[in-house]
Amino acid sequence: MRALPPGARAYILCAVLVAAACVAPALTDSGTPRATAAVLAVLYLGCELVRLCPLLGSRVPEGIGSFFPVVLAAVFLLPPAAAALVALPGAFAGTVVQRPAGVRRVWHAAQQAIAAWVAGRAYGLLGGPAALGGGTATESGPPAALADFPYVLLPAAVAAVAFSLVLTALDGGILAVAERRPAASAWRGLATRSLTPHCVHGLAGLMMAVMWRSPYGLPAALLVLLPMYISCWLFAQYHRERGAHRATIRALVHAVDIKDRYTRGHSERVGQASAMIARELGMTEDRLETVRIAGILHDVGKLGVPTRLLRKDGPLTPQERRIIELHPEYGHEMVRGIGFLGEARSAILHHHERVDGSGYPYGLTGEQIPVLARVVAVADAFDAMTSTRSYSRARPVPVALAELERCAGAHFDPAMVRALVDAIGRTGWHPVVTSDADLQVIPARPAPAPAGDGAQPGPGPGDGPPGPGDGPAPGPERPAVPVGRTRQGAARDTGGPGAGG
Repeated sequence: MRALPPGARAYILCAVLVAAACVAPALTDSGTPRATAAVLAVLYLGCELVRLCPLLGSRVPEGIGSFFPVVLAAVFLLPPAAAALVALPGAFAGTVVQRPAGVRRVWHAAQQAIAAWVAGRAYGLLGGPAALGGGTATESGPPAALADFPYVLLPAAVAAVAFSLVLTALDGGILAVAERRPAASAWRGLATRSLTPHCVHGLAGLMMAVMWRSPYGLPAALLVLLPMYISCWLFAQYHRERGAHRATIRALVHAVDIKDRYTRGHSERVGQASAMIARELGMTEDRLETVRIAGILHDVGKLGVPTRLLRKDGPLTPQERRIIELHPEYGHEMVRGIGFLGEARSAILHHHERVDGSGYPYGLTGEQIPVLARVVAVADAFDAMTSTRSYSRARPVPVALAELERCAGAHFDPAMVRALVDAIGRTGWHPVVTSDADLQVIPARPAPAPAGDGAQPGPGPGDGPPGPGDGPAPGPERPAVPVGRTRQGAARDTGGPGAGG
C-alpha cells in the first residue's frame, strides 16, 4: 500500500467504505435470503478458484477478467445489498497478476460490490424482480409465477450495462490517480471493451435466475452456468494461444534485428505500412492481421544469410548477391511449419517479385504474385526509402511516394501504391519508434508532386530520387549504389527503389 501514491490510497479507501455501506444492510436485515446468497457466493468463489486449477491449463491469461454470470444472477435474484455481498468472496479469490496482490484483491472486491449494488438498484427501479416472477427469492423456496418475457430483458439489460459502467468508471479512476494519467486517456476504450462481455454475462445470469425460479430450481440453473463457463475457459485458451503466437513473432524479429543491426526496426514499420495498405483496400480484419504479420516477418530469411554479407563494408560480388537473394526462400522454409501464419508464408516468399517479372526468387509477373506479397513489396520499399539508418539519410515521405508511383506498373502493383498514397495522405505516416534513429513523425501531406520534378530530399546535392530518363531503379542483376548511400549500405541492398530489405 505504501508504494501507491497518496491519491490512489485515498481512492481505494473511499471505494472500500462505499462497498461496506452497500453490503451492511445484508448483514443486519433479517429478511435477507441468506441461504440463496450463501449458495451464490460459494458458487462464484468456486468459479474463480477453478480458473487456477492445473488440470484446466493453470492460470487464466491477464485481461480475461472475472466470471460474472453468477454475480449478475445474484443481482436478479437478491436485494442489492445481498448481491453486493455475493461478489466479495470470488473477487478476493480472483486472479491477480501484478503486485501488490493484497491491495488489488481488496480493490477488486470493493469494485465488484459497488457495481453489483448499483446494478441491483437499477434492476429494482425498472421492476425487474416482479418481471422475473413473484418478487425477491425467500427462504421458503422459489415462487411459482413465470417470468414476464420479453419485458424482463429490459431491466436485466439495464442492470448489466450499469454493472459494466460502474466497473469501467472505477477502473478509469484508479488508473488516473495511481498512474497519474490524464482523465481522457484513463477512460478511453474501457467502456467499449467491457460492455459486450458484460452484456453476454448478464444474459447468462438472467437465464440462470429464470431457471433458478422455475420448478427445476438450482440444478437447472447450474446446467445453464456450465456451458457459459466452458465458453469462457475456451476463450482463455484462445487468448493464451494468441499470446504465444505474438511471442513467437517477437522472437523471430528480435533475432533478425540482432543479426542485421543496420535495419533494426524495419520489420515493425513494414508491418505497419502493410496494414495501412490492407485497410485502405478494405481487407477483412483477419486478413489485415495476416498481412501485418507478413510485413513483420518478411525478412526472417536473413537469419540464413551469413552475417558477414549483411554487414559487409563494400559492394557485393555477384555470387554474394545471389546468396542474399535466397533470403525469401530461407524465410519461407523457416516458417513453413508455423501453422498460424497461413497466407503470410507466400508473402514472405514472394515479396521481392516485381510485376514486370524482373524480381526474385521466381520471376513471377502481375497477378501471378500473391496479393499479400504485392502489399509487402510496396511497404518494404517505402520504409527503406523513408528510414534514417547509419548508412543513409531518410527521404521525405512525398519524395518516397513519388518514387513508388514512378515505378508502379513496372516494379509495384499500382493498386497497392495508390492505397498507400491515399492512406498516408489522409492520416500521415507515424512510424513505430524502435531505435534512436527512427524518431521522425511525418504529418499528413498534400498530394505528392509528380515524379522527377527535381525535388531534393536533403541538403546535399544528388540525394534526390532518379529523375526522368534515369530508367528504372537498379535490379538484382545489375547491382548499383543508390544515390545518397555509402558503399556499406549498398552491400546490403538488393535492388529496387530504396531497397533495403
